[in-house]
Amino acid sequence: MVAVSPASLDEGGDREVNPAFDEDLTESARKLFAGPVSFLKSAPELRFLPDPEVPEVAFAGRSNVGKSSLLNALTNRSTLARTSNTPGRTQELNFFDVGEPLSLRLVDMPGYGFAKAPKDMVRKWRYLVNDYLRGRQALKRALVLIDSRHGIKDVDREILKMLDDAAVSYRIILTKADKVKATELVDVRSRTEEEARKRPAAHPDILATSSEGGMGIAELRAAVLEAIG
Repeated sequence: MVAVSPASLDEGGDREVNPAFDEDLTESARKLFAGPVSFLKSAPELRFLPDPEVPEVAFAGRSNVGKSSLLNALTNRSTLARTSNTPGRTQELNFFDVGEPLSLRLVDMPGYGFAKAPKDMVRKWRYLVNDYLRGRQALKRALVLIDSRHGIKDVDREILKMLDDAAVSYRIILTKADKVKATELVDVRSRTEEEARKRPAAHPDILATSSEGGMGIAELRAAVLEAIG
Protein backbone atom coordinates (compact mmCIF):
# COMPACT_ATOMS: atom_id res chain seq x y z
CA MET A 1 0.00 0.00 0.00
CA VAL A 2 1.29 3.48 -0.83
CA ALA A 3 0.13 6.94 0.06
CA VAL A 4 -0.28 9.37 -2.82
CA SER A 5 -0.41 13.10 -2.31
CA PRO A 6 -2.45 15.25 -4.70
CA ALA A 7 0.58 17.53 -4.87
CA SER A 8 2.54 14.68 -6.42
CA LEU A 9 0.44 14.41 -9.58
CA ASP A 10 1.55 16.16 -12.74
CA GLU A 11 -0.58 17.12 -15.72
CA GLY A 12 0.08 13.84 -17.45
CA GLY A 13 -1.21 11.83 -14.53
CA ASP A 14 2.20 10.49 -13.55
CA ARG A 15 2.55 10.08 -9.83
CA GLU A 16 5.31 9.98 -7.31
CA VAL A 17 4.61 8.24 -4.04
CA ASN A 18 5.97 7.97 -0.54
CA PRO A 19 6.03 4.63 1.21
CA ALA A 20 3.03 4.45 3.57
CA PHE A 21 3.58 4.18 7.28
CA ASP A 22 1.49 2.24 9.73
CA GLU A 23 -1.75 4.17 10.18
CA ASP A 24 -1.50 4.05 13.97
CA LEU A 25 2.03 5.48 13.83
CA THR A 26 0.93 8.22 11.43
CA GLU A 27 -2.00 9.18 13.66
CA SER A 28 0.18 9.18 16.78
CA ALA A 29 2.65 11.45 14.99
CA ARG A 30 -0.14 13.79 13.90
CA LYS A 31 -1.39 14.11 17.47
CA LEU A 32 2.12 14.64 18.83
CA PHE A 33 2.90 17.52 16.47
CA ALA A 34 -0.55 19.01 16.97
CA GLY A 35 0.43 19.49 20.60
CA PRO A 36 2.99 21.77 22.24
CA VAL A 37 6.19 22.48 20.32
CA SER A 38 8.55 25.18 21.55
CA PHE A 39 12.03 26.55 21.05
CA LEU A 40 14.32 25.51 23.90
CA LYS A 41 17.75 26.99 23.26
CA SER A 42 20.62 27.56 20.85
CA ALA A 43 23.98 25.94 21.45
CA PRO A 44 26.98 27.59 19.74
CA GLU A 45 29.28 25.14 21.55
CA LEU A 46 28.92 21.67 23.03
CA ARG A 47 29.02 23.00 26.59
CA PHE A 48 25.69 24.71 25.95
CA LEU A 49 23.85 21.53 24.93
CA PRO A 50 20.73 20.69 26.96
CA ASP A 51 20.76 17.61 29.17
CA PRO A 52 20.17 14.49 27.03
CA GLU A 53 16.93 13.59 28.79
CA VAL A 54 14.83 12.65 25.74
CA PRO A 55 15.54 11.26 22.25
CA GLU A 56 16.71 13.73 19.61
CA VAL A 57 16.21 13.83 15.84
CA ALA A 58 18.50 16.21 13.97
CA PHE A 59 17.89 17.99 10.66
CA ALA A 60 20.83 18.65 8.36
CA GLY A 61 21.02 20.19 4.91
CA ARG A 62 22.72 22.63 2.59
CA SER A 63 22.01 26.29 3.11
CA ASN A 64 18.71 27.26 1.46
CA VAL A 65 17.61 23.64 1.05
CA GLY A 66 14.36 24.58 2.81
CA LYS A 67 15.20 23.22 6.24
CA SER A 68 13.51 25.94 8.29
CA SER A 69 10.39 25.87 6.11
CA LEU A 70 10.17 22.09 6.45
CA LEU A 71 10.56 22.27 10.23
CA ASN A 72 7.74 24.82 10.34
CA ALA A 73 5.52 22.58 8.19
CA LEU A 74 6.40 19.53 10.27
CA THR A 75 5.38 21.24 13.50
CA ASN A 76 2.32 23.07 12.15
CA ARG A 77 3.94 26.41 12.93
CA SER A 78 4.76 29.32 10.70
CA THR A 79 7.65 30.88 12.60
CA LEU A 80 9.08 28.20 14.87
CA ALA A 81 12.26 27.97 12.81
CA ARG A 82 13.63 31.15 11.29
CA THR A 83 13.66 31.25 7.50
CA SER A 84 16.11 33.42 5.62
CA ASN A 85 17.32 34.07 2.11
CA THR A 86 20.79 34.64 3.54
CA PRO A 87 22.86 31.43 3.29
CA GLY A 88 24.57 30.32 6.47
CA ARG A 89 22.37 32.27 8.87
CA THR A 90 21.98 29.36 11.30
CA GLN A 91 25.39 28.69 12.86
CA GLU A 92 24.26 27.06 16.09
CA LEU A 93 22.48 23.89 17.11
CA ASN A 94 18.88 24.92 17.78
CA PHE A 95 16.79 22.67 20.02
CA PHE A 96 12.99 22.40 20.01
CA ASP A 97 10.91 20.56 22.61
CA VAL A 98 8.04 18.43 21.30
CA GLY A 99 5.14 17.11 23.38
CA GLU A 100 3.65 17.56 26.84
CA PRO A 101 5.01 15.71 28.68
CA LEU A 102 8.24 16.13 26.74
CA SER A 103 8.57 13.31 24.18
CA LEU A 104 11.48 14.29 21.96
CA ARG A 105 13.64 17.13 20.73
CA LEU A 106 14.20 18.32 17.20
CA VAL A 107 17.65 19.69 16.46
CA ASP A 108 18.14 22.22 13.67
CA MET A 109 21.77 21.86 12.64
CA PRO A 110 23.70 24.68 10.94
CA GLY A 111 23.36 24.70 7.17
CA TYR A 112 26.43 23.66 5.24
CA GLY A 113 27.94 24.36 1.85
CA PHE A 114 27.28 28.09 1.69
CA ALA A 115 29.59 30.00 -0.60
CA LYS A 116 31.87 32.85 0.48
CA ALA A 117 31.81 31.80 4.13
CA PRO A 118 34.92 32.69 6.12
CA LYS A 119 37.19 29.70 6.63
CA ASP A 120 37.03 30.05 10.40
CA MET A 121 33.22 29.83 10.23
CA VAL A 122 33.41 26.67 8.14
CA ARG A 123 35.94 25.20 10.55
CA LYS A 124 33.76 26.07 13.55
CA TRP A 125 30.74 24.48 11.85
CA ARG A 126 32.65 21.28 11.16
CA TYR A 127 33.94 20.95 14.71
CA LEU A 128 30.55 21.68 16.28
CA VAL A 129 28.60 19.30 14.05
CA ASN A 130 31.19 16.53 14.08
CA ASP A 131 31.53 16.60 17.87
CA TYR A 132 27.76 16.62 18.32
CA LEU A 133 27.25 13.68 15.96
CA ARG A 134 29.99 11.59 17.52
CA GLY A 135 29.25 12.24 21.15
CA ARG A 136 25.48 12.66 21.55
CA GLN A 137 23.92 9.47 22.89
CA ALA A 138 20.44 11.00 22.79
CA LEU A 139 20.67 11.43 18.99
CA LYS A 140 18.57 8.68 17.43
CA ARG A 141 18.61 9.72 13.78
CA ALA A 142 19.61 12.52 11.46
CA LEU A 143 17.38 13.59 8.59
CA VAL A 144 19.48 14.89 5.71
CA LEU A 145 17.58 17.24 3.41
CA ILE A 146 18.38 17.17 -0.31
CA ASP A 147 16.90 19.62 -2.83
CA SER A 148 14.80 17.66 -5.35
CA ARG A 149 15.91 20.00 -8.11
CA HIS A 150 19.58 19.10 -7.72
CA GLY A 151 19.89 15.72 -6.04
CA ILE A 152 22.92 14.74 -3.96
CA LYS A 153 25.94 16.98 -4.52
CA ASP A 154 29.53 16.53 -3.37
CA VAL A 155 28.97 18.91 -0.46
CA ASP A 156 26.09 16.64 0.67
CA ARG A 157 28.34 13.61 0.41
CA GLU A 158 30.65 15.22 2.94
CA ILE A 159 27.93 15.24 5.61
CA LEU A 160 26.80 11.74 4.60
CA LYS A 161 30.36 10.50 5.10
CA MET A 162 30.53 12.31 8.42
CA LEU A 163 27.36 10.49 9.52
CA ASP A 164 28.63 7.15 8.20
CA ASP A 165 31.94 7.59 10.04
CA ALA A 166 30.12 8.53 13.25
CA ALA A 167 27.78 5.51 12.86
CA VAL A 168 24.75 7.81 13.17
CA SER A 169 21.62 6.44 11.50
CA TYR A 170 20.25 8.89 8.94
CA ARG A 171 17.50 9.18 6.39
CA ILE A 172 17.48 11.30 3.24
CA ILE A 173 14.52 13.64 2.76
CA LEU A 174 13.93 15.27 -0.61
CA THR A 175 12.68 18.85 -0.28
CA LYS A 176 10.86 21.18 -2.70
CA ALA A 177 9.34 18.21 -4.53
CA ASP A 178 6.65 20.53 -5.91
CA LYS A 179 9.31 22.41 -7.86
CA VAL A 180 10.04 19.55 -10.28
CA LYS A 181 7.93 17.50 -12.65
CA ALA A 182 6.74 14.14 -11.37
CA THR A 183 8.91 12.26 -13.85
CA GLU A 184 11.97 14.23 -12.74
CA LEU A 185 11.12 13.50 -9.12
CA VAL A 186 10.95 9.78 -9.86
CA ASP A 187 14.40 10.01 -11.45
CA VAL A 188 16.08 11.98 -8.65
CA ARG A 189 14.50 9.71 -6.07
CA SER A 190 15.76 6.61 -7.87
CA ARG A 191 19.29 7.99 -8.06
CA THR A 192 19.18 9.03 -4.41
CA GLU A 193 17.97 5.61 -3.28
CA GLU A 194 20.70 3.93 -5.31
CA GLU A 195 23.36 6.00 -3.55
CA ALA A 196 21.76 5.52 -0.12
CA ARG A 197 21.92 1.74 -0.50
CA LYS A 198 25.71 1.97 -0.74
CA ARG A 199 26.09 3.85 2.54
CA PRO A 200 26.34 1.93 5.82
CA ALA A 201 24.35 4.28 8.07
CA ALA A 202 21.66 5.34 5.59
CA HIS A 203 18.01 4.34 5.89
CA PRO A 204 17.01 2.64 2.63
CA ASP A 205 13.75 4.57 2.11
CA ILE A 206 13.66 8.12 0.77
CA LEU A 207 10.85 10.57 1.49
CA ALA A 208 9.80 13.29 -0.95
CA THR A 209 8.34 16.42 0.65
CA SER A 210 7.05 19.90 -0.06
CA SER A 211 6.70 22.41 2.77
CA GLU A 212 4.45 24.57 0.58
CA GLY A 213 2.09 21.91 -0.76
CA GLY A 214 2.17 19.61 2.25
CA MET A 215 3.39 16.63 0.26
CA GLY A 216 5.02 14.02 2.47
CA ILE A 217 4.60 15.99 5.72
CA ALA A 218 2.43 13.32 7.39
CA GLU A 219 4.99 10.70 6.41
CA LEU A 220 7.79 12.89 7.72
CA ARG A 221 6.10 13.22 11.10
CA ALA A 222 5.72 9.45 11.22
CA ALA A 223 9.39 9.06 10.25
CA VAL A 224 10.43 11.23 13.19
CA LEU A 225 8.32 9.19 15.59
CA GLU A 226 9.53 5.92 14.08
CA ALA A 227 13.14 7.05 14.55
CA ILE A 228 12.81 7.28 18.34
CA GLY A 229 10.64 4.18 18.76
